[in-house]
Amino acid sequence: MPDPLTRRRLFGVALGAAALTACSAPEQQQQAPAGPAPTTAAPPSASPPPPAPSPLPTGPATEVVRSASGRPQVALTFHGAGDVQVTRQVLDVVHQHGAHITVLAVGTWLAEHPDAARMIRDGGHELGNHTWSHPALSGYAAEPMYAEIQRCRDKLAELTGSPGAFFRQSQGQHATREELVEAGKAGYSRVLSYDVDSLDWKDPGPAAIRAAVAKARAGSVVSMHLGHPGTVAALPGILTALADRGLTPVTASDLLA
Repeated sequence: MPDPLTRRRLFGVALGAAALTACSAPEQQQQAPAGPAPTTAAPPSASPPPPAPSPLPTGPATEVVRSASGRPQVALTFHGAGDVQVTRQVLDVVHQHGAHITVLAVGTWLAEHPDAARMIRDGGHELGNHTWSHPALSGYAAEPMYAEIQRCRDKLAELTGSPGAFFRQSQGQHATREELVEAGKAGYSRVLSYDVDSLDWKDPGPAAIRAAVAKARAGSVVSMHLGHPGTVAALPGILTALADRGLTPVTASDLLA
């Protein structure tokens, strides 16, 4: 058994150890974080891209029938529809004569033959809007009339990056007030009508088509149609006769510049 002195020493050692333990506990509590460990904040989600702007509504479009510039030029404008092989033949003929044309395309035709837009543009020609389905547009109410214009506009933009230089009403030589209003809403400033009608859509034969186009004068805008073999047959004579009269076939944009 340990003597009294030894017991006192052992008791002192125990007290010292207890004191050390009692002092170290508060220090550990002070070193511990006062609150929950911070977390890394998630980055804010990226904002969705803004929608593509739609053409801003404008006032009514202006109808253009012919040019008053006095330059010895005419615009041969073709309603774009029909057999795409006939379109190729038309483009071949105008290329051989160094001419340029404007094609007012029907939207359903573009949807069925998307390569037609490329063929026309590759030849240095221009495209315009001739409604989506070529209805008797003047009899439509405002909303479906606008939809016919808008839908073709959007197909042109999809295929070419442009809505086209002009709008032309379907089944009518001149635009009505309502057609001018809805074309303006769709973003078109000009509606391209015409002063010379070849009537080639009636398939009257090449000689009759040539005689109709012979009425063109400097500044004239001539209405013709793709998809009609008689038009192809008439074209060489039309282009030769225009050249003999000193008239150059140019795009409608160039004619009206």
